[in-house]
Amino acid sequence: MTDHESATASFRSRGQQKAGKVEPKKQSLRFQTAAPMTQNHSNASLNPLAPGVYIVGAGPGDPDLLTIKAQRLLSQADVILFADSLVPKQILQGVRSDAELIGTANKTLEEILPIMGERVRLGKSVIRLHSGDPCLYGAVQEQMQALFEAELPFEVVPGISAFQLASARLRVELTVPGLVQSIILTRISGRTQVPEAEELSTLAAHQASLCLYLSARHVEAAQAKLVQHYPADTPVAICFRLGWSDEKIWLVPLHQMAEMTRNADLIRTTMYVISPALAASTVPSEYFVADPDSVNKNSDLQPQGTSSLRSRLYNPDHSHLFRTRDRSSQG
Repeated sequence: MTDHESATASFRSRGQQKAGKVEPKKQSLRFQTAAPMTQNHSNASLNPLAPGVYIVGAGPGDPDLLTIKAQRLLSQADVILFADSLVPKQILQGVRSDAELIGTANKTLEEILPIMGERVRLGKSVIRLHSGDPCLYGAVQEQMQALFEAELPFEVVPGISAFQLASARLRVELTVPGLVQSIILTRISGRTQVPEAEELSTLAAHQASLCLYLSARHVEAAQAKLVQHYPADTPVAICFRLGWSDEKIWLVPLHQMAEMTRNADLIRTTMYVISPALAASTVPSEYFVADPDSVNKNSDLQPQGTSSLRSRLYNPDHSHLFRTRDRSSQG
């Protein structure tokens, strides 16, 4: 039996041994809707959350980018377990003064699971707060599996991912008609191996808008794989701690991606966006880097523009279910 299987078995047996505690029913895995948030949090006592685990996406780091539901849940929860190495303290500014806050950066899954289980069985609402969106690189599936096997109810609340904030900061659409229509979210093999069919060199062959997570420590290998398929001058946005107070973005050609990363001493909380869409003239000039040997801005890498590329969605020559074709444009 593996350590994870042993922890899960122990997690389940504790629930079976605790008679008289609040035991969620297996057939009901859905929670009540969070009550509206008030300024003094009096709603926490009037409309308490149902006992269970709420796996909540905290977004990239900016409290203003929390979803309304995430804010409501955080304002009501009894217990909050949060990845304190990835979630800034500002995200917790609206929690109850009596909420139990538990950082998990120094904990293993085998330590986290019993904490969640014990609190829920005491009738408490528990938030498991993850950075970004829970569906991406959060080791969330193993937690959900353990909760399911322990017959504890849970709900997943999505959050904004770093690639979405990057697109907003850069003022680009990553799916430009006639240029690129696909987005790939991936990483390079490191301690966690990528399946062979998903090797970066294989995915790069599509020349899609590619968002590369968890790869700063292996940036030389990543660049070598990418340049096999993307032109060497393809724009790359290097995004560091998006949404945090010390956020930084550099835009460089692909062939300078590794050099810029090394010179800025980036090893974590960094995401790369590789896309022809970054050639748009709408990208703020402050992000362009002139010399990868420094972190100074105002680059000689200039946007080529994508203004001639247009979607058919709002084109007067195009009709669809909600709009007939504009005949006047035909002369």
